[in-house]
Amino acid sequence: MKSYRKELWFNVPTRRAFINITPQVEDCLRESGIKDGFVLCNAMHITASVFINDDESGLHHDYEVWLEKLAPHEPVSQYRHNVGEDNADAHMKRQVMGREGKEIRKRGPRTKPSRGGVAGERGGISKYY
Repeated sequence: MKSYRKELWFNVPTRRAFINITPQVEDCLRESGIKDGFVLCNAMHITASVFINDDESGLHHDYEVWLEKLAPHEPVSQYRHNVGEDNADAHMKRQVMGREGKEIRKRGPRTKPSRGGVAGERGGISKYY
């Protein structure tokens, strides 16, 4: 069985951001030479997420609003974790969004998913601080 591993690093200057990493993942697939198998993209930072969904600004906005309602950043004093740091909400948001994206790849032309599909057409990474 053949495997390939590559670390991708992203600098996110804001507290929260959505980055489409599909082009970088596609580059990794080409570099690997693997035609059949699966791709696993795992966010190695404890408050980062990888998810597969549409890369659409309205959806990103909806995520922002929804996540902030689920785990509001402020007041930071509401969280016991926030001793010397202020990112307890980020840990919770990451738990909801997930830590990894997976996709099965097969030989031949890639089929595009229908809108909202999970074949990795639109991979993303979100980072919470």
